[in-house]
Amino acid sequence: MPLPIQSSASAIEALPAPKPIEIIAAFSGIADHRSNSGKRHQIALCLALFTLAIVAGNQGFLAIGDWLKSYERELIELFNPPKHRLPSYSTIRRVLLTLDYEQYSAALARFFEIEALPGETLAMDGKQLRGSYQIETNNPDSPPHPAIMLVSAYLVERGLILEPYEVDSKTNEITALPAFIEQLALKGVSGVVFAFDAISTQKNLSVDSR
Repeated sequence: MPLPIQSSASAIEALPAPKPIEIIAAFSGIADHRSNSGKRHQIALCLALFTLAIVAGNQGFLAIGDWLKSYERELIELFNPPKHRLPSYSTIRRVLLTLDYEQYSAALARFFEIEALPGETLAMDGKQLRGSYQIETNNPDSPPHPAIMLVSAYLVERGLILEPYEVDSKTNEITALPAFIEQLALKGVSGVVFAFDAISTQKNLSVDSR
């Protein structure tokens, strides 16, 4: 007995949903500051290709372009970009020109699970997230709030940034540093050297952070 023939639509619906690509998901939340006109490729795809090209040892945009051409078929099969076309190296360059590198570094740290190793130096500093404040006072649905403060840690030897730690709005960088160090300790980070700026070299802070 012949099997019933499914319509093309029902056959497509019967296919399993494609699994999300982790490196695309890692960069999906990064803000895209490019102009909307002529924007063909999502920033997550451009950053994923850039990251893979750099990890593969390519230095410079021309080398990245050659890498894209050499593995074009495999990359299209993997990422399934719109119209089966990869972004060019010049498109990736335009993405990098307007990229928020703190967001990119944090996403990269989470994706590669970057952790400090014993003997490495962690340079720690607090920074305000630009544009994160709200000063509107005449809208009850949008209460004012101060700018978001982040404490970041930079791995000096490898030139890498760990995932930033958000400071509670009721405290400040000085009191947040011990909490950040404690968080690192809970993750098993030990044997590292911490470097602070002058604002953090206070007697009470050094006692609390031991």
